[in-house]
Amino acid sequence: MMNKNTDIIMSYFRSKRQPHSILGTLYHPWDPIIWSKLPPEILEYILSFLPLKTFLNLRSTCKGFWSLIFSPPFISKHCSPTASSPFSSFLLLSHPQFHRHFPLYDCTLGTWRNFSLSLSDSFHSFPSFSTLISSGGLFCLSDSTSCSLLVCNLLAKSSRKIQYPSFSLHLEHLTFVTTPTGYTIFVLFSEAASNCAFVYDSKVQTWKRFRGFAPVLGDNHQQQGVLFNGGLYFATPEPFSVVMFDLKSGRWERPVWELPSHHLTFVRLVSDGGGKLYLVGGVGSNGISRSIKLWELGGDGNYWVEVQSLPDLMCRKFVSVCYHNYEHVYCFWHEGMICICCYTWPEILYYLLSRRTWHWLPRCPSLPLKCSCGFKWFSFVPNLYASV
Repeated sequence: MMNKNTDIIMSYFRSKRQPHSILGTLYHPWDPIIWSKLPPEILEYILSFLPLKTFLNLRSTCKGFWSLIFSPPFISKHCSPTASSPFSSFLLLSHPQFHRHFPLYDCTLGTWRNFSLSLSDSFHSFPSFSTLISSGGLFCLSDSTSCSLLVCNLLAKSSRKIQYPSFSLHLEHLTFVTTPTGYTIFVLFSEAASNCAFVYDSKVQTWKRFRGFAPVLGDNHQQQGVLFNGGLYFATPEPFSVVMFDLKSGRWERPVWELPSHHLTFVRLVSDGGGKLYLVGGVGSNGISRSIKLWELGGDGNYWVEVQSLPDLMCRKFVSVCYHNYEHVYCFWHEGMICICCYTWPEILYYLLSRRTWHWLPRCPSLPLKCSCGFKWFSFVPNLYASV
């Protein structure tokens, strides 16, 4: 049964009074202890209507208000397409020294936030996860100990546990992509001299098995496929090429277009999710990159068109970071940015398509000056309504 205070609140809702008038009524006449007796969902709803600056000041007054920064009512209001709010998109940095706390870089404000996203409470049932990837506001973790995956929406506090399609095989090239109708998980399993592919469709919540691709996609099992025109595209190791896995038919194909250069030292693919495919590659000889270029697939998907070259000084820095171990290099798309990262370096090199310019993301201030490798970046675009 609702108490007297809750009845008063609900009467305001029924009379269609504005939430800020409710807040004003609550603030002065009532004893402060009343606030602690309000149902959490009502309190969250009321506070979600505060201006962002006021709310950020308010949340420092207690732990309860601090946690509301990622509450569903607040996120749903401030992340709506029409909301003019810095709560739009983030880059998350993962490192073993952070112990499942992810520092957040706010791409709209261009600064590091003074709070982090914690996974400790959300993934207590996954204490030994080995892989973490993200897409469309969802996270996907793999845990080889329990032979299962966990797909979760941190904002909605919802999750789904998915068992591996086989308990006897080693999972490789885990790819997780979201679509307007759900999400797809792709994994490649090695078996003796061959391999097989499994695809999980969230709409039917089942795995399908398909023939694998030979030769295998390489020793860099962290490499993910990128979604483009209904297929997952992968770059193979030397001799470099691009192969495609058709999600509908389960067939592997080699696109007819050739790579843009015969002197590539590494190849990475990036998709914007809206019909464009990009290729990031080093150009040089003897395994050493002298330049790094960006191409876009053009001509109705028939050939690569050069977009930009990385300026010389930035290229020298990036090559020195990699030490020519390009297997540590990975790329991803984030809200109009093509991000180029390295597991051994705590910074992101990114290309901003709208301005056609290259930039370095500033180093995370909470990161120790001396720290080991193991840096992993993720794109995080909050989506309260992304279903698991």
